[in-house]
Amino acid sequence: MATPEVYNVSQAPITAHAFNADRTQVAVSLNSSELQILSRSGIDWTPTETLSEHDKAITSIDWAPNSNRIVTASQDRNAYVWQQAPDPLTGQTVWKPTLVLLRVNRAATYVRWSPFEDKFAVASGARAIAICSFDPDNNWWVAKQLKKPIRSTVLSVDWHPNNVLLAAGSADMKARVFSAYIKDVDKRPAPTVWGEKLPFNTVCGEYSSPSGGWVHAVGFSPSGDVLAFASHDSTISIVYPGGPAIFTIRSNSLPYVTLTWTSEDALVAAGHDCQPVLFTGSPAGWQAAGSLDDTSAPKSSGGARGALTGAAAPVGRLNSAAFNTFRNADSRGLGSSSGGGTPLAGDTELFTVHQNTITNVRAYDGAPGAVTRVSTSGVDGRLVVWNVNAVSSLGARLSGLRVG
Repeated sequence: MATPEVYNVSQAPITAHAFNADRTQVAVSLNSSELQILSRSGIDWTPTETLSEHDKAITSIDWAPNSNRIVTASQDRNAYVWQQAPDPLTGQTVWKPTLVLLRVNRAATYVRWSPFEDKFAVASGARAIAICSFDPDNNWWVAKQLKKPIRSTVLSVDWHPNNVLLAAGSADMKARVFSAYIKDVDKRPAPTVWGEKLPFNTVCGEYSSPSGGWVHAVGFSPSGDVLAFASHDSTISIVYPGGPAIFTIRSNSLPYVTLTWTSEDALVAAGHDCQPVLFTGSPAGWQAAGSLDDTSAPKSSGGARGALTGAAAPVGRLNSAAFNTFRNADSRGLGSSSGGGTPLAGDTELFTVHQNTITNVRAYDGAPGAVTRVSTSGVDGRLVVWNVNAVSSLGARLSGLRVG
């Protein structure tokens, strides 16, 4: 089984992450109002820039690969588009923010660029999705809002490859497909399995969570003909609108909160169970293929962590067993379970690479529809790159998977 690349970015939770086009830089939100840009330095990531404009915690990040623009959404009800430009005083290239007029009165929760990078969608707690496009006359980003029939906070969005359709998952226990067609921005789209006439705010599909859970994540397949969504009832649902057919994969594990497609017949989902799981299928049926993580041994704070990154474990006074015990107690609330004070790896460390909830999974390597590696970030402050072809058998906690 291929060893994942593990990077201990921070002791703080990573709320969101996004790589640039050549994967030499990554933008992360460390559960704060600042955006950190890290650059690859050998086998590590080194902070190079801090972008400060938001007043409250950043909730989502997306980095456009072609235009090299970053968009951020925050609990302060704002979104900013960051673009590199020369500083008039120093002449150096710096990141400059442009405010987006969202017109929402609740936190912005999620943001994604459209495939053509000429607009982006911002989900919010205001029961609305802002579809933002650039107004060159006023030099700012303006928004049109998708509202009906959303009844609660929108938790995630994903764009169809045609740049017009948008999938959204929300806390009203629904996954929906909307038309986000903007007359002066988009060309008339070709007919799809989701419909032909697509004026703005047309609801092309609405699907309920199988057992009434929040819909945490949504995603279109590379062709756009299939929709997947993950719910808080520990299910993954696959929708074929042309069938129509819906496959529901139920799990005894903790809920998934993020997903990404790797090919037309495979996707990776992750969440509170701390391990990314590969699901495969076709119009004939879907199933869990296995975990990308090897859960047969604990990933301890010392040597095992170094082994995962391919580097030698650091030695010295600060890597002693006693120091690790206190560090784990301070940063993760983990204590010793033995009378002599020696930490027991099986009790204090999970048998997964991530030691807490995975917050994001994103395509890392490969073209759309042929993704070979994915990246994940989590509450444990780790950034991990996985090979999607390295699948291990599902552990006992996932043995109850079944298709409904």
